[in-house]
Amino acid sequence: MKVDFHPEAEAELTAAIDYYETCESGLGLAFALEANLALERAVKYPTAWAPLNTTFRRTLLRRFPFGLIYTFDENILLVVAVMNLHREPGYWHSRTE
Repeated sequence: MKVDFHPEAEAELTAAIDYYETCESGLGLAFALEANLALERAVKYPTAWAPLNTTFRRTLLRRFPFGLIYTFDENILLVVAVMNLHREPGYWHSRTE
């Protein structure tokens, strides 16, 4: 299955990595690795997480308060948001129209 990122989701991932790296050296890399593990789980088991609605699901990062919001079909998994769980929960809905 191919993985793709919505441009804003890709920017959120980069911003989160940069933020954690400024907090502590190496923490940005740790975040990137956790995000990658969550993405790998979503690719391997795309239906394992409860649906947010009829189209989108969310998998959580284990060490950081973030989730990956995604949709998929048999060929592609599209990440539409790298969401901080402590912020406005529905901000990403406009990306799906």
